[in-house]
Amino acid sequence: MRLCTYQPDIAPNLGAMIRLCACLGIPLDIVEPCGFPLSLKTLRRSAMDYADIADMTRHDSWETYLATKNTGRLVLMTTKATDSLWNFTFQPTDTIVMGRESAGVPESVHNACDCHVKLPMHGTARSLNVAMTAGMAVSEALRQTRNT
Repeated sequence: MRLCTYQPDIAPNLGAMIRLCACLGIPLDIVEPCGFPLSLKTLRRSAMDYADIADMTRHDSWETYLATKNTGRLVLMTTKATDSLWNFTFQPTDTIVMGRESAGVPESVHNACDCHVKLPMHGTARSLNVAMTAGMAVSEALRQTRNT
């Protein structure tokens, strides 16, 4: 299981995803460019010391990421999906892909993903914070795929 964040816009959200991955022991792929300067100082401010223990890989672009990605499906979390997180079956080799806070992902990234999953919202609610959604998706994926 992996988490991939596509061109994150907000440093504290990336920091929360770094901490999530460090605490749950899953690798994080960061597809740049970010909407903020991604530096050691930024990481320390947003991810605290968890950046030191997280398994992170930075990629210059989506194309670079695809050229080096591990095997397994790309599972995009998107409000445009029809499959619900609660009904989706994860596989241990899946990578959960999170889009930009401001714009999600472009059509080319959407089309490159094997599966599209949404977090069902109550009433007229549109979306949750991207880091919170990542936490829910990763937790559900690990619940389904871990034996311990």
